[in-house]
Amino acid sequence: MIRIGFVVNPVAGMGGSVALKGTDGKADEARIRGARPQAQERAKTALFLLSKKPGIFFLTCSGEMGESVLKEFGISSYEVIHRYEGPSTAEDTKNAVSGFLAQGVDLVLFCGGDGTARDVFTITGQAVPILGIPSGVKMYSAVFAVDPRAAANLALPPYELRDAEIMDVDEEAYRNGSLDTRIFGIARVPSRVNMTQVAKQVFEEADENRAKDEIAHFIVEVMLPGIPYILGAGTTTEAIARSLKIKKTLLGVDVILDGVLIAADADEKTLLLLADEYPEIRIIISPIGAQGFILGRGNQQISAAVVQKVGIKNLIVVGTPHKLRETPSLYVDSGDPRLDKEFGDYIQVISGYRIAQRKKIVQRC
Repeated sequence: MIRIGFVVNPVAGMGGSVALKGTDGKADEARIRGARPQAQERAKTALFLLSKKPGIFFLTCSGEMGESVLKEFGISSYEVIHRYEGPSTAEDTKNAVSGFLAQGVDLVLFCGGDGTARDVFTITGQAVPILGIPSGVKMYSAVFAVDPRAAANLALPPYELRDAEIMDVDEEAYRNGSLDTRIFGIARVPSRVNMTQVAKQVFEEADENRAKDEIAHFIVEVMLPGIPYILGAGTTTEAIARSLKIKKTLLGVDVILDGVLIAADADEKTLLLLADEYPEIRIIISPIGAQGFILGRGNQQISAAVVQKVGIKNLIVVGTPHKLRETPSLYVDSGDPRLDKEFGDYIQVISGYRIAQRKKIVQRC
């Protein structure tokens, strides 16, 4: 019998679609802006697959922190070892994980983002493996499965254990356009090829900047009049805006039309309204360094609904040669598995002036 400690952070990821760039301390503001909880749905995807596997006993929390998902799929082999009242807190997560360890679990499976990972690791250290069902905004840590389906496949042995970095991201600095990270700890994580993500890497060197400028030169050259261009987060897309003498929201999403900024730090709602207003729109995004995610990490404003309205054929991926060398495969985790499959097995990535590479997209069943 495999014993799994299972905990959900109900508010994880709510800040993404509404351009808050994180939810720590911002859950109420996210709700005011119209954010929809997504952690439960992400957890359900993993638990639906695990519910079909015999020989699992879950230890969990009451309500939305775990029990409700288990009940939904008719899983009866579980025990609630932590109950909470009112909105869940980081202390609830830590108390639950303490209970898991006292009960001798084989794995702690959590649904959340980098903040939840830090809360879990604060209690577990390397005493027991941990695995994240990705549901946050950024998820720069390497303890997450690439998507909820992969988490279900990884949660049960046989698997190898590897060391994985948990990153501490300064969310206030991040919201102000500065990426300030440090390694919070090294956890033990189940691992299989193409199922666990690595920590984000930032590439900064002279050749990188030159490559970004070349990409920007080409993109600006082929931009069409009368068509809005949605620019995702990152320094490569920032180079495109800079070449147009536009100040880019470095870690946000902006929209440019005919060389003019028409929406700064746009949220999902703004992008959907623009997609209704204009018959044709382009989306320009860059994969996260080393992790390889095109969608689903740090750019949740460009949601599955936005991509469906704009059309996959109008999505332009850009990335420098160095980043692409360090990123062997690309991933899509939009939250809609059907849309993810529509991307196919390969995608063209513009990597220089009139230069592109064909990169593999890893698809999972």
